Amino acid sequence: MQSLPFNLEDRAGRRRTEHVEVSRLTIAGWAGRDQAAIEHHIAELAELGVKRPSTTPCFYRLGAELLTQAEQIDVVGVKSSGEAECVLLQTPAGLLVTIGSDHTDREVEAYGVTVSKQVCPKPLARDAWLFDDVAGHWDQLEMRAYALAGGARRVYQQGSVASLLPAADLLARAPLEQGAAMFCGTLAVQGGIVGMADGDALELELHDPVLNRTLRHAYRVRALPIIE
Repeated sequence: MQSLPFNLEDRAGRRRTEHVEVSRLTIAGWAGRDQAAIEHHIAELAELGVKRPSTTPCFYRLGAELLTQAEQIDVVGVKSSGEAECVLLQTPAGLLVTIGSDHTDREVEAYGVTVSKQVCPKPLARDAWLFDDVAGHWDQLEMRAYALAGGARRVYQQGSVASLLPAADLLARAPLEQGAAMFCGTLAVQGGIVGMADGDALELELHDPVLNRTLRHAYRVRALPIIE
């Protein structure tokens, strides 16, 4: 069980803090709406030795204790990287949406996708919106991620969530019970997937152009040594 505080903002701009107890975590994989985009992401991961999924989408069950709002995460080695994703949380205050990163060990991913996801923390923003406030214009939401490495900042991912399966579709396939969270799929990476070295960082954004507001989170990696 994870207890996470969120600064919840409604469509009128009013803010309050909600403490959310999360006991279940699901990652929706291969959740693209466009089959060509899915194939592109499968090809990205195939270059790293990751096998093709048997079905799309698929839903990976992980431990909720992986969720973190920290600004730094510890990983083993330099073969892990993040992916910006919308995250849904079923709470007493209603269904919430925020931005997070499905940080994954790419070397382990070649062995087993579920295992690779379980061995890395899952960063989450501290701010969130009510899903009902964005449900009517969900496809207009925009995700962006920026990679910071070696003193340089570059666009890592960018695009509309319209390229992914609608949240309502995912919820119909994998309903969220009280205290459950779901990562809703990611966009193709620009420039290919590369591991994050010690001190590298990822900046995440979810922008709502209709209500003109943005959720943000940034985190840095501390790469722990691998002792043979």
